[in-house]
Amino acid sequence: MVGAELDLVCLGEPMLEFNQQTRSAAEPQMFIQAHGGDASNVAIAAARQDARVAFLSAVGDDIAGTSFLDLWHREGVEAAAVQTDPDNPTGVYFVQHDESGHRFSYLRRGSAASHYRLDRQGHATIERARFTFASGISLGISDRAADTVFEAFASARRHGRQIAFDTNYRPKLWPAARASAVIQQALRHADIAFPGIEDAHLLLGLSDPDAIVDLCLDMGPRIVVLKMGSAGCLVATPEGRKLVAPFPCRPVDATGAGDTFCGSFLAETARGASIEDAATYANCAAALATMGYGAVPPIPRRRLVLDTLAGKPASLSV
Repeated sequence: MVGAELDLVCLGEPMLEFNQQTRSAAEPQMFIQAHGGDASNVAIAAARQDARVAFLSAVGDDIAGTSFLDLWHREGVEAAAVQTDPDNPTGVYFVQHDESGHRFSYLRRGSAASHYRLDRQGHATIERARFTFASGISLGISDRAADTVFEAFASARRHGRQIAFDTNYRPKLWPAARASAVIQQALRHADIAFPGIEDAHLLLGLSDPDAIVDLCLDMGPRIVVLKMGSAGCLVATPEGRKLVAPFPCRPVDATGAGDTFCGSFLAETARGASIEDAATYANCAAALATMGYGAVPPIPRRRLVLDTLAGKPASLSV
C-alpha cells in the first residue's frame, strides 16, 4: 500500500449541541452551545492524539455550520472537502435535565449531512487516508447517507485503504430489523470493527462477548474491538483474543467516551501500536473523557493520556 498522507478520515453528521444549564422549572431555560456528532468526536479525539485527520460531510450555510468549520480548524482536523449546503441546515440537538436524568431532542431530519454525497475532492481525501471511519449513525440518518457510506467504503477499498466501522446503533433513527441488516453489511466491509455490547444485543440477539466477536470475525473484519463500557473491551483477531481491563476513573458524564475510544485506538494503530496496546491507550483516553462534561471539551490530548498511563496525576487541561 502506498504511504498515506492522512491517518484517518471520518464521515458522518456533525450536530450543534445546546445543553441545558438551569435545573429549576421556575428559572429561564439557559443552554450552553457545544459540538457533537459521533464521527466529528472521533476525528477530534484522533487529532488530539496527534493523528493526521480529515472530515467528510456537509454543513448548512448557517451559524452552526460555520461553528463546526471553526472547530475543526482549531483542532487541526482538515475540512477542505466538507461541503456547504445552501439549502439544508446543520443538525442540532438539545439536552435537557430533570429528576430522571437527561433527555435528548434532535432537529436533524433533512440536515445537510443527510443529503451529502461524495464528490471528487471527497474521493481524493479517502485515497490519502490510511483509515476511513463511519458508524451506524452515519448509515441511519437517511438512505442517501447510507449509500454515501458504502460508496466511501468502496472508494477506500479501491485505493487499498482500510475501513473502520462503529456499530453505534440509535433506535430512534431506524427500526432494529433494518438497522441490523444494513449494519451487518457494513461490518462485512470493515477491517476494524467496533461493536458495542448493547448494540450487539439489540441488533444480533447476542450478549456473550465471545459469541459477539466470533460472529463479527466471521463477517470479515480482521480486528474486532468489543466495547463493554465499565467492563473494558475485548480485542480479537482470528488468531486470538484478550480482555483489556478498563482504566479506573470517577466518571461524571459518559458523553462521547465511546467516540474518544475509537479515535484514540485508530490513532495509536496508525502509529504502529499493537492492538492490545492501542486498546489500553484508548481505554485510558475514554476514561479521562468521562471526567468532564460534554462530548468535546474533556477529550484528552496525547500528553495527558501518556502521563496518566505513567501514573502521573491527571488534569483535564486540554
